[in-house]
Amino acid sequence: MSIQSEIQKRRTFGIVSHPDAGKTTLTEKLLLFGGAIQVAGAVKSNKIKRSATSDFMEIERQRGISVATSVMAFNYRGLKINILDTPGHQDFAEDTYRTLTAVDSVIVVIDVAKGVEAQTEKLVEVCRMRKTPIIVFINKLDREGKDGFDLLDEVEQKLNIHVRPLSWPVGMGQRFQGVYNLYEKKLVLFQPHGKQQQEEVIEITDLSDPELDKQVGEAAADELREEVHMIEEVYHEFDPEAYQNAEISPVFFGSAINNFGVKEMLDCFVEIAPPPLPRETEERVVEPLEDKFSGFVFKIHANMDPKHRDRIAFMRVCSGTFERNTNYLHVRQNRKLKFSNPTSFMASKKTVVDQAYPGDVIGLYDSGNFKIGDSITEGEVLNFKGIPSFSPEQFRFVNNDNPMKAKQLNKGLTQLMDEGVAQLFTRELDGRKIVGTVGALQFDVIQYRLEHEYGASCSYEPTRLHKAAWVECDDPAALKEFESRRKRDLAKDKDEKLVFLAESAWVLKTVQENHPEVKFHFTSEF
Repeated sequence: MSIQSEIQKRRTFGIVSHPDAGKTTLTEKLLLFGGAIQVAGAVKSNKIKRSATSDFMEIERQRGISVATSVMAFNYRGLKINILDTPGHQDFAEDTYRTLTAVDSVIVVIDVAKGVEAQTEKLVEVCRMRKTPIIVFINKLDREGKDGFDLLDEVEQKLNIHVRPLSWPVGMGQRFQGVYNLYEKKLVLFQPHGKQQQEEVIEITDLSDPELDKQVGEAAADELREEVHMIEEVYHEFDPEAYQNAEISPVFFGSAINNFGVKEMLDCFVEIAPPPLPRETEERVVEPLEDKFSGFVFKIHANMDPKHRDRIAFMRVCSGTFERNTNYLHVRQNRKLKFSNPTSFMASKKTVVDQAYPGDVIGLYDSGNFKIGDSITEGEVLNFKGIPSFSPEQFRFVNNDNPMKAKQLNKGLTQLMDEGVAQLFTRELDGRKIVGTVGALQFDVIQYRLEHEYGASCSYEPTRLHKAAWVECDDPAALKEFESRRKRDLAKDKDEKLVFLAESAWVLKTVQENHPEVKFHFTSEF
């Protein structure tokens, strides 16, 4: 099969939302349709025997939240679908931001009762900056929630995107009877407990058909007619090209936990979602149809299988065909590497792949060669853009609670920091280690994983720090003066780059004014 037809078969997308909007449950139901799993799990703390397929880390099962991006692939209607399920919790946002660099489109999940929440706004802003096409799925329609039109207005205003409903609910909460699929002109009736049954689909191309009254009752039918008429009047006809250019976002309604409304969205998604898109590098734009292979690492996960202590780099294929057992250039290290067992994923289950095409996400076993953002090519020097480390907002000293396990602690910290979950700074003055994170929950995850995956125990000590800034200076004399005057506030990150740790916003401002020759950066990509 030609590379062109392989690329046309690929759909790679991320699922993002605020915590508890039902994102991981939606992922499970999509996998169910793809035949990738037989029984869907639920994300609940210790209350169910089967946990969600995409939540494969022990701490995720205990907490009932997703803390790491999962990658899953399945086939549906002749296409290969790659889903990246991301953490919704803001403390893990950095993992989500980086994952968004590896997808071609996004599904945003919104809770019908809560509407648009803060974390959703931040994530959609990243999608807007990158012009990533967005589909909106309004979830939990079997519960009482906001009025459909009010929700659409809220989505447009808060997320700053134009929407077009492609399905519409018949009632809500107690009165919820189903959805009318505006895209395919079909009425889909809701069966609350029929989770594994086929949905009852009735073709109603004309809403004035008396069959509608028979199915949902006269009052609900009249209400639906009136609301659909309003949609047709207010919103432009749906244009798939405008969606692919990120100018309009289709909206679907449903209930993921009841497996309802999901199939309608998936069927539309496979028709309209873009195949793999070009990617920007510092040197040029890389087109998927190019002959030569290129890809970049957007995530690293240590100990996916704790029994084997394996470390896997997740790579998005951007162009050409990736072949197993072939020498490729690791651009940053300027050396050739060969991969004997690249893998494709079903969450933590892995299968070896011989070939991968643009849009695919594959796992490369890594003995410490990779960092997030690394490029791998057939020989050309390319540096993919937009995969930075952000300046942390919370800091703590790390203390080793078991001096006999110092080696394990250092190894664990190094490997976990390579994953990009947090950043490690070593203070110049006394060599003390400081962990910086975007959110407080990360500290618990690091502590838990150090103990259970590396056999090392640590405790934290608070430190009053406001911000970390990477330091750059072209004038050696000015840099030397800065270093001698601010010695106690300086540290090195894991790549030995110089970092200024400011105790407060005022200190940072003062230092910037006193040392105009020194540049302070708030992402590591400068």
